[in-house]
Amino acid sequence: MVYLNRRQFLQRLLATGAIVSGVLADSPRARAQGFAEALGYSPKYPADFKAFNYVNPDAPKGGQLALSVFGSFDSLNPFVLKGMAAAGLNDLCFESLTVRAWDEPFSSYGLLADRADLAADGQSITFRINANARFYDGSPVTAADVLFSFTTLMSTQAHPRYRIYWADIAGAQVRDDTHIRFNFKRVNPELHLIIGELPVFSQKALVGRDFANLSREAFLTSGPYRVAKADYGNTVRYQRNADYWARDLDVRRGQFNFDYLVFKYYKDETVSLEAFKAGEFDVFYETNSKRWARDYTGAAFNEGRIIRREIAHHNNAGMQGFGMNTRRALFQDVRVRRALDLALDFGWSNTHLFYGQYTRCDSYFSNSELACSGVPQGAELALLEPYRTQLPPALFSQPYQVPVANNPAEQRKNLLAARDLLSEAGWMVRDGMLKNAQNEPFAFEIMLAQRGFERIVAPYVYNLKRLGMQVSYRTIDVSLFQRRMDHFDFDMTIVAYGASQSPGNELRDRFSSAAAKTEGSSNVMGVSSPIVDALIDRVIYAKNRAELITACHALDRVLLWGEYLVPNWYIGAHRMAWWNRFGFHEPLPLYFDALTWVMQTWWQTHEQPQKT
Repeated sequence: MVYLNRRQFLQRLLATGAIVSGVLADSPRARAQGFAEALGYSPKYPADFKAFNYVNPDAPKGGQLALSVFGSFDSLNPFVLKGMAAAGLNDLCFESLTVRAWDEPFSSYGLLADRADLAADGQSITFRINANARFYDGSPVTAADVLFSFTTLMSTQAHPRYRIYWADIAGAQVRDDTHIRFNFKRVNPELHLIIGELPVFSQKALVGRDFANLSREAFLTSGPYRVAKADYGNTVRYQRNADYWARDLDVRRGQFNFDYLVFKYYKDETVSLEAFKAGEFDVFYETNSKRWARDYTGAAFNEGRIIRREIAHHNNAGMQGFGMNTRRALFQDVRVRRALDLALDFGWSNTHLFYGQYTRCDSYFSNSELACSGVPQGAELALLEPYRTQLPPALFSQPYQVPVANNPAEQRKNLLAARDLLSEAGWMVRDGMLKNAQNEPFAFEIMLAQRGFERIVAPYVYNLKRLGMQVSYRTIDVSLFQRRMDHFDFDMTIVAYGASQSPGNELRDRFSSAAAKTEGSSNVMGVSSPIVDALIDRVIYAKNRAELITACHALDRVLLWGEYLVPNWYIGAHRMAWWNRFGFHEPLPLYFDALTWVMQTWWQTHEQPQKT
């Protein structure tokens, strides 16, 4: 995640070796209601803007929006490793110092903070808290609350992702009731912007509490909603704060329009779709190609009472795939991992299972300029050259190729190539089973959280069994799935890495050696490579956009050749259906999560008769 850049700080800080920037309240882009920052460009919105372009500033307030969630929940604390937090908490209740604009690659605008001063040496940033900022009990948000939130999230009581994400922050100091300074260990081009994402909660409500085990008590927060009722495992209901302090702020005007937001939990997505069609909730976000192609039929659709639409977006598609836990001895040989990749017949699946809706992921930054292509040249080659002896020779001489099979004959060639790689790695078929020199079978389990994926995994498992492997797949409860993921207790599973337009510090949580050893991190595949670590730093500390793109190309290439997962697929649109009683503003944003967009910017046009 990244935001940044502004006026003379750019020139002054180029000399420090990084493009970092801040916006002073007396600069041309400072705003009466806050401040603006962007990465490598000037922010889009002028100082006197009233609302974001993708928002209706005059949207009516009222009504209720009901959404579905897959799985379960047992906690109201989204910041700890323990438990499953309720959906909507972060978006609806907690606020940060800054917020992003969804129609710019990475820009941030002041929310809880109305001023930010970046030190000339890029080693610290000071935020001023908006004097109007209030928690929902009417008490002011202070610099002490910000410090308490930061200190808590950086402690061992919170989820380790925060310590990884903000690793370059040395600490924070309260200057007075409204000013807080964050000190940096080193110049980091995006650090002063990503610390703006810090969620803030009340010190007086939580000081002295056991944060790691705080789960059934709603936090005192400053956001537009508060938890009204939690029926754990079934439903969570949020109520809009009519006295919300930022309701007329430019970054909030026209948003959070429903009086109530309800999340209903289902353990089966097919069941939830039928519940949607019966009017149990309002909007359905579809992830299953078969259902999208076949199940959105009936009188409600024909009569226009339910709208079905694919909504295009410009999101970086990132990477999804069957991730291998390389902590397991079975997956530590890259030849074995490549063989597992060769066994997937995406072409057959896309035709027979996906109705031609998907494109194969071919990069950790699929569908973006950050994806590597061809062979490394120029600046990328220079970046990779010092590691030549530690990387596969083919990385420098041929493009990375996700296995392709356009017909059964080509897939047979892929399986033969997989057999040869397995043989090189010491695996041979004996008595109909693939075994190593110790006569141990090649056996593993694919762990799933959604039954809908079973039909997709089945043909892949069939191909693996043709190679002599003993492979099973099992769908487990979502809470157990998350617990096993947190503890890296799996062989293979589906992993997904969404990507921003400007990746940065989050890459450490996903792919660094340190994260590979940290339970609860996103490095579930166990990527542990000094080269990857070095390239992540080159992305984070890139001096300009060109350097960032080059570093992303190099990192992408090394990860792909590492064969840590079997790439899946993506689609360039949000597949959505909703009952026809809601409005939303156009033009649509460019980069957005579908359900967050619905919660934050839609409004009710007339009364909803469905069950609540």
